[in-house]
Amino acid sequence: MSDEKVLDFNKKREDSIEHKRRAVERIMFDNFLGTYSVIDGVDSIYPIDIIDISRSGCLVQVPKNSGTEQTFKIDNEHTLRLYFTKASYIPAIVTIKYGKDFTGKDGKVYTQYGCEFDTEVPSFEALESFINFIYKFAEHSAIDRGDSKVYFL
Repeated sequence: MSDEKVLDFNKKREDSIEHKRRAVERIMFDNFLGTYSVIDGVDSIYPIDIIDISRSGCLVQVPKNSGTEQTFKIDNEHTLRLYFTKASYIPAIVTIKYGKDFTGKDGKVYTQYGCEFDTEVPSFEALESFINFIYKFAEHSAIDRGDSKVYFL
């Protein structure tokens, strides 16, 4: 038997889709979607960055020493606001599952929190549709390599 490596095309395809999904997430979260977390009972709104999102939860990040350390505790429930316009948002109920410190590319220290979605609240249906769009876009989108001419729009 030879020592040749066999390519797993399904694994390669899954890796490519995952890479595209993360790129779409970055564009959506950095340029399109404003996200804030409302801390229940404290009457404060903390800006957060969503790092990753899936059907079961998300990973969010806040600057270290932003005042959230006392509020974002493991097993606490919070409301995330996912703004799609300046005034309208989808509320998502999440439970903090873990927190860890992380040094960003900018050299600043952040705390990242793993959150689990409450899928039973009615607003999750809209959020789930958004998450499904990200997954389907990553799976079915094509890369524009400039190989076609556009004659009209």
